[in-house]
Amino acid sequence: MFTFIHAADIHLDSPMHKLEAYDGAPVEEFRLSTRRAFENLVELALGQQVSFILISGDLYDGDWKDYNTGLYFINQMVRLQKAGIRVFVTAGNHDAASTITRSLRMPDNVTLFAANRAETATMDDPAVAIHGRSFAAPAEKNDLSADYPASLPGRFNIGMLHTCATGRPGHEAYAPCSPARLAQTGYQYWALGHVHDHEVLNRDPFIVFPGNTQGRHIREAGPKGCVLVTVTDSTDIDLAFTPTDVVRWCLISVDAGGSHDAREVISAFAGQLETVISENNAMPLAVRVEIIGETKAAGELAADPERWTGEIRAAAIETGAGRVWVEKVRFFCRLPADVDHPPSGGAMEELVSLFEDLAHDPEARTALGSELSDFCRKLPIELRQDPDGIKCDDPDWIKELLDQIRPELVGRLMGKGERS
Repeated sequence: MFTFIHAADIHLDSPMHKLEAYDGAPVEEFRLSTRRAFENLVELALGQQVSFILISGDLYDGDWKDYNTGLYFINQMVRLQKAGIRVFVTAGNHDAASTITRSLRMPDNVTLFAANRAETATMDDPAVAIHGRSFAAPAEKNDLSADYPASLPGRFNIGMLHTCATGRPGHEAYAPCSPARLAQTGYQYWALGHVHDHEVLNRDPFIVFPGNTQGRHIREAGPKGCVLVTVTDSTDIDLAFTPTDVVRWCLISVDAGGSHDAREVISAFAGQLETVISENNAMPLAVRVEIIGETKAAGELAADPERWTGEIRAAAIETGAGRVWVEKVRFFCRLPADVDHPPSGGAMEELVSLFEDLAHDPEARTALGSELSDFCRKLPIELRQDPDGIKCDDPDWIKELLDQIRPELVGRLMGKGERS
């Protein structure tokens, strides 16, 4: 019997995205979170006395800004080396061979697979064969699994590959391949990377995405970690997802339907936040808040969203004892139907009707996106490629934007709510 850890998408020294600094935010808890999550992985390896660790791509988040990222990694590898733990690494799209211009000599327990062809590394105790190939360039469009070697008899065979598999929403289609093709290699385990959610694609053989080790934005919400694999024999394999994250992203949707004013909405948020904190064992949280539902408070909230965002952050500081960072507040709530609709025949009625038409007509939203496309192309690339960025070609994104704009626009034009 032996154990190993399968990890991927560590993105060392990647910053947290979209976290606006404000007084009371737990800045120190979030700084260097990818490093601290990696240290949790190393501690897990030492505590479980694993035989080896697999890192299936995107160990780094791009080229090093300086040598400190490499020095930090080497320091952690030396800890593992002293315990007799080997580490096998493939490069992915973020740390492809053409991307990394700085390098340091790694300790002898670290194996980085080549980018020009698939290679095989072996161990005798346990008897394993690990096959892998790195990305040569970030936008790898070929099926790299096509040239992986046949399985070696008498050994537990593992394939390492950074891939989108058959495609996943929110992930570039890099090194595409099919689970059926991977299964034909005869390997007992495929250690994949690139997709940031934990997923088991197949169980015979195991084809697994571990997810990333630390969430960095709201689209990476929930527990993040690695997979601890226990092998009794080639047909008796146990997987245990193990969280390594040190801060966790969460989405809190507050249904304001039962609230009569903005203060009651804030109280409802605080109550939900208490539950979320308890469910996540009081660990530091990065929270996005969405206020939804029909409520008489919609006009009051829309009249001064900056103030009520501040009130929600104040409630988070109090409820979370300084361990909750409110990343963003979105007001999707709307006035009840009998209040939201202005008197018939006016410009306001036409405006409300336009919003409703767009909400229920995907083709109209697509047409609106086409009208905006020239404008969007002129925006900085960061605003278009950011996970939370502007996506004029996505009708669902346009609907979400309209849902957010409507209550504030209608509330202001109808004079609902007062600034204070």
